[in-house]
Amino acid sequence: MKIVCIGGGPAGLYFALLMKKADPAHDITVIERNRPYDTFGWGVVFSDQTLGNLRAADEPTATAILDAFNHWDDIEVNIRGHKIRSGGHGFCGIGRKRLLNILQARCEELGVKLVFETEVASDEEFPDADLIIASDGLNSRIRQKYATVYQPDIDMRRCRFVWLGTHKLFEAFTFAFEETQWGWFQAHAYRFDADTSTFIVETPEEVWLKAGLDQMSKEESITFCEQLFAKYLDGHALMSNAAHLRGSAQWIKFPRVICKTWVHHNGRVPVVLMGDAAHTAHFSIGSGTKLAFEDAIELARCIERQRGDLNAALREYEAVRSVEVLKIQNAARNSTEWFENVRRYVNLPPEQFAYSLLTRSQRISHENLRLRDRAYVERYEDWWAERSGAQRRPGARPIPPMFTPYQVRGTRLKNRVVVSPMAQYSATDGIPGDFHLVHLGARAMGGAGLVFAEMTCVSPDARITPGCPGLWNDRQRDAWKRIVDYVHTHTDAKIGMQLGHAGAKGSTNAPWDGDGADRPLPSGNWPLVSASAVPYLDDGPVPRPMTRADMDRVKADFVAAARRAAEAGFDWLELHCAHGYLLSAFISPLTNRRTDEYGGSLENRLRYPLEVFRAIRTVWPEHLPMSVRVSAHDWVEGGITPDDAVEIARAFKAAGADMIDCSSGQVSAHQKPVYGRMYQTPFADRIRNEAGIPTIAVGAISEADHVNSIIAAGRADLCAIARPHLANPAWTLMEAAKIGYFDLDWPKQYRSGKTQLERNLEREKAAAAQTAGLSALQQANLALGV
Repeated sequence: MKIVCIGGGPAGLYFALLMKKADPAHDITVIERNRPYDTFGWGVVFSDQTLGNLRAADEPTATAILDAFNHWDDIEVNIRGHKIRSGGHGFCGIGRKRLLNILQARCEELGVKLVFETEVASDEEFPDADLIIASDGLNSRIRQKYATVYQPDIDMRRCRFVWLGTHKLFEAFTFAFEETQWGWFQAHAYRFDADTSTFIVETPEEVWLKAGLDQMSKEESITFCEQLFAKYLDGHALMSNAAHLRGSAQWIKFPRVICKTWVHHNGRVPVVLMGDAAHTAHFSIGSGTKLAFEDAIELARCIERQRGDLNAALREYEAVRSVEVLKIQNAARNSTEWFENVRRYVNLPPEQFAYSLLTRSQRISHENLRLRDRAYVERYEDWWAERSGAQRRPGARPIPPMFTPYQVRGTRLKNRVVVSPMAQYSATDGIPGDFHLVHLGARAMGGAGLVFAEMTCVSPDARITPGCPGLWNDRQRDAWKRIVDYVHTHTDAKIGMQLGHAGAKGSTNAPWDGDGADRPLPSGNWPLVSASAVPYLDDGPVPRPMTRADMDRVKADFVAAARRAAEAGFDWLELHCAHGYLLSAFISPLTNRRTDEYGGSLENRLRYPLEVFRAIRTVWPEHLPMSVRVSAHDWVEGGITPDDAVEIARAFKAAGADMIDCSSGQVSAHQKPVYGRMYQTPFADRIRNEAGIPTIAVGAISEADHVNSIIAAGRADLCAIARPHLANPAWTLMEAAKIGYFDLDWPKQYRSGKTQLERNLEREKAAAAQTAGLSALQQANLALGV
């Protein structure tokens, strides 16, 4: 083939050398706008795993890169005079210029033609090419030309940052955070050759503007950074190598680039995006060059596998790489948002601040950190347990964060695991029966600290379905008391009641009946009320807007139900203000179209839910906690956003709420959630650390490792697990066994099997370790998939 690579960065150069190596008969040209061996970057970072990929693809290149690398294992976090280190991270740094030199030399050795100082205006300049690679970087002209095909989504992020260098040699990947009168600045610093380190300074744009950096000359802003981070530089200067930039132009914002498609046939030849032209990943996870290399490796492999069918190879390349890149970009988004919101976390204890930083991308978890640096994690676990009021027993392993106790008012939970409220639609006339006793009793015996009953309705017309349980009469109260007494007698779990009113989502089938969930009953429907005459489904029944008399009646129903919950002996009460049910319908602008004092602004829309909460709080025992479940994101344009959720949480906190249960969605049938592992945890994180109220994280939390990471990082105080508890009532005990933690108070029904379970697990772990033969770092990277 005749191949042209437009752009001489890592992607274009590496693809060129791989293809030339695979078949010397290929005619390959790389065209670069800059001069030979010229670049404006400082150092780039790889993980050890990336080096393995390079070695497998081309040993000579990998060896040359490895010989030029500076390697380090430690990350050091500096905050408020504290220095926290952890090891085992396995990073390599190399100067960008040196890296390009190596790739250029290898291309020349193999016979790739390199053309420098040449601008390519259009792919049409190469009518006889068989394949054009658009590796022309972040501001790709080719991507812009065919934007209607590639459909790029470019998101300019919030922070301003500047790439600088220094002769201070940092022996660890160093993060430094400094507070100024204008706000917080952070530095990312790492050594990349024998006498130079990269030194990136970053801050939110509003802080940058307040500090006047937009008005400073380049030299003045470098001096500003030197003075701000002087204690880390030990007298060394900061340097810029961007001689072509003047004034504040050296401070840039990071553009996150996602393209819907990467391949375009221009009528004569395929034009394929690669590297930064196709996608970007924020520098805080150091993956931009990694992605470029792996793009090149994958396309070369696909072409070899498809053996002559170039179109099939390109389809395979795009399918494989788009998924892998999305994983990295999701992690990069999490990392980017963490650094954009440093102010959110600076009041965490320094130890927790550092842990939060290390796990910010959600690709590095608690157990992954343990593989990297067991001593660091065990010190942290002991610190965390002591803060939680727990101490490990002599000779026992440290207590994982999920198994530390949690105190709210007079209620002490034995651990941080919650069985989430899950609708079962199995009550008769609102009365919970034997099914509920077995269902909730089994999960209370399964090791969780708190077990919630499903949303329980405060009146017959508050039900979602005829099978929903209630608390509108004493028979229901007594049936609930039977279940509560069982949990208290046979387990050391606490049990919570969640009260709600279905509003516009009421009078529907159980999911397995009739036309399915959310569809009206075929007969016997009851009248619906809501904030406004807005149906949940476009073709669903229209509810009647509530009058003041309706509000008073429903509020009285909530109060009466709360009294009965207390009489039944529940340890915890939660008010359901999420998922489009009645109180949620008042909060969301999608469902509240009122023009009176209960509509309009968020403050007005919150008025009635807060009124109900305060009324309940007056009758619920003072020594028992109350939480509120909210929808922190409606996932519909014009609906509730995470910004709103923080204000909602502040309002309920002021009204006396002890905790916010952070869910999202189900307010509109037009929602478009972005699902993923722990996808709702960022809402709990933000509400906890901005509104200053404890939170419960929910949503796609399915492993002990997830819970430990969330709790230890201060993203939430409790984790509510739903579907895994449906599949396994003893999920908590099973997860304890999986992570090898047996020093906990098992329910007496399970203690006889503890020793055998422990022996079986240890045998499995020993066998796995023996057959794997991997180092701790290799295991860590394998677990991450990097």
